[in-house]
Amino acid sequence: MHRFEGTAGPGTLLTFDCYGTLIDWEAGILAALRAVYPGATAVEDEALLGEFHAAQNRLKTSEYRPYRQLVAETSAEVARSNGWDPSLERAAAVPASIPSWRPFRDTNAALSRLASAGVTLGLLSNIDNDLLAGTLEHFEVEFLLLGTAQNLRSYKPAAPHFERGREWSAGFDRWLHVAQSLFHDVIPATAFGVQVLWVNRKAEPLPDAADPVHVAPDLAAAAAWLLPDGWSLA
Repeated sequence: MHRFEGTAGPGTLLTFDCYGTLIDWEAGILAALRAVYPGATAVEDEALLGEFHAAQNRLKTSEYRPYRQLVAETSAEVARSNGWDPSLERAAAVPASIPSWRPFRDTNAALSRLASAGVTLGLLSNIDNDLLAGTLEHFEVEFLLLGTAQNLRSYKPAAPHFERGREWSAGFDRWLHVAQSLFHDVIPATAFGVQVLWVNRKAEPLPDAADPVHVAPDLAAAAAWLLPDGWSLA
């Protein structure tokens, strides 16, 4: 498949990471942790997010378990390290909040612009089906293809999500994966030979291991690059 260039439209498949790319994951997890653990209000944003990421990476194993369980275990580990109530019963409220997490301000307008141009939209996400069902209600477009951790029994950066996208792409002229996370999406996509557009919302430096076809600061800019001159079927 040739390197993705030019205008997207009918015959184009765009797959998206969901949480962090379309949904403001960091705002959601910070709000959830602070609602569940009063002591978390005293911890700076970056420090709390760093603790959560580190705990989740420690808890990830080759054996699949539901994302709801993984987030609860991660939250309990963060609580334990800070001297808060580490019970899984309390921690379960953190993943339960996921369906309430909101899209970034530019998400729906950008997705609607792409959908109106005839682009097919899909999701490749580390999520459970029931949690995603709540998230989908926040979007103003339909995602025709859904690849979840629950269905694939695997979490990115492992291969199964990208393999599923490659299977879907057989019915399209072009496929591009759109994502924010270097660790979960951009670097593994590069390693697996998948073309990826990096939505660099956090203004991070581009590592040598990543080779996106384009870097955009947000989803609005990504849509503008994919649809130059405002081209649309609408």
